[in-house]
Amino acid sequence: MNQPVAVIGAGPFGLSTAAHLRARGIPVRVFGEPMVSWRDHMPAGMLLKSTPVASAIDAPQRGHTLADYCDAAGIKRLVTDEDIIPVETFLAYGEWFQQKLVPELERVRVVSVDRRPGGGFELKLDSGEQFTARAVVVATGLSGLAHLPLELAGAVPDGPTPTGPVSHSSQHHDLARFAGKELIVVGAGQSALETAVLAAEAGARVRVVSRGRGKVAFGAPPWDQPKLRPESPFGRAWSLWALSYYPHPYRYLPARTRHYLVRRVLGPLGAWWLRERFEGRVPVHEVTRIARAEATDGRPALTVQTLGGSTQELAADHVIAATGYRVDIAAMDFLGHELRTELAVSRGAPKLGAGYVSSVPGLYFTGLPAAASYGPVMRFVCGTEFASPRLAKHLAAAHG
Repeated sequence: MNQPVAVIGAGPFGLSTAAHLRARGIPVRVFGEPMVSWRDHMPAGMLLKSTPVASAIDAPQRGHTLADYCDAAGIKRLVTDEDIIPVETFLAYGEWFQQKLVPELERVRVVSVDRRPGGGFELKLDSGEQFTARAVVVATGLSGLAHLPLELAGAVPDGPTPTGPVSHSSQHHDLARFAGKELIVVGAGQSALETAVLAAEAGARVRVVSRGRGKVAFGAPPWDQPKLRPESPFGRAWSLWALSYYPHPYRYLPARTRHYLVRRVLGPLGAWWLRERFEGRVPVHEVTRIARAEATDGRPALTVQTLGGSTQELAADHVIAATGYRVDIAAMDFLGHELRTELAVSRGAPKLGAGYVSSVPGLYFTGLPAAASYGPVMRFVCGTEFASPRLAKHLAAAHG
């Protein structure tokens, strides 16, 4: 067949998958803006929580790691666990990787994907073009998956917006706009804690509200990691080692266990290097739960239940929900309605078989949507090392 494979998305997983398919001689068309989530939906001044070894985009040939990019760009090598990566450096690395290995990237949006009666898929682009693909790889990353808990949604019935009373952390690139403002950040993970620090350093008066079991904590620095446990991209622990290098059996676990591990393993935890900038500078309200959120004249207020059982109201000029992302096939509206209804899902995430193929032959998912089937490593760039070669091998065998 001369029909190409369509890869939707040009972040780390999309670019890595496309590079592996191209190396196998498979015709590929790749769509999207390179590294768009990292460029538009991460705050300026952010530092990556992951180490350099966990931040390399997997390629089918040597010479395309983050360290290789640093050598080529003439900047300080980032190679040890103690090296911290600025988001701007990682963004430039991803764009360098794309130019080297996926030069034919098409910066257009896929409007719709539908199955063809005779096999393959019909795609429509926002340029007006329509074409047929033999297979489709969905690698859209975090796009459209920002999660706003119901208790916060009451203040913004039309959804979170950066200029409204409540927003999601992914909607902010420049936190300097909150200088002189009272800001509440909801969450206890790296996104919440780093957003709070960056906003405070930009002149905002910031409080963090940590819900339920989300107690604010920070990871151990590399020199304090237990020496007798195996190394993984995320630290020394048997569980992290197994989930990083042996995700094969993960999809055979009970659904409840799989979803629990995706949420809790490598869950809310600040980076070791952030502790000094956070503690003593950003106050934390640990609460049992947020009962509701309301907005009066554009000013939000949270009604919370304290650890002591009483009710308290917390008001601010703005609330940022650093409440993560939730995979939901229904939110991927570029997939045709009939295609979405055919997909086998588990709690909104596609059920994937060997090689990352979904229940619809020829339709593959990689990156975050694959985490429910292949484990928490799919939430991180280093997951490309496991996912991309296996997806490309399966696709080549099934559609060669």
